[in-house]
Amino acid sequence: MKHQLSFATITLLSDCIAEVVVNKDVEISLEMVEEYEAFLADKFSNAFGLLVNKIHHYHFSFEAKLSINSHENLKAIAVVNYNEESELVTKDIAAIRAIDGWNLKSFSGLDLGWQQGFDWLKKELSAING
Repeated sequence: MKHQLSFATITLLSDCIAEVVVNKDVEISLEMVEEYEAFLADKFSNAFGLLVNKIHHYHFSFEAKLSINSHENLKAIAVVNYNEESELVTKDIAAIRAIDGWNLKSFSGLDLGWQQGFDWLKKELSAING
């Protein structure tokens, strides 16, 4: 089931996994993060994972980097990158948020990364949810 936010499309792939596709050329602001976090809080009351499919080019404000993916029930994040620049942004945000101890793994979209990421999320969440 697809849901359109002001800056992204979120598709619920299962009862505990959502795919996030940010619109092209967006700069994600703190307000957008708040909209996103409110949506996730509404849809997931238990452990869940995100498949971030970075098919479009977009940026984050510094404040957004500090606050995105702060939901307490978020247990795993799979990021599908399609180029080196996208991979570097993923690593930058993960480094900024290292103290949060995210369970994050990157996959190459040029190398069946979407399916690998989805399979990894299912495995990670099954270990948590039993």
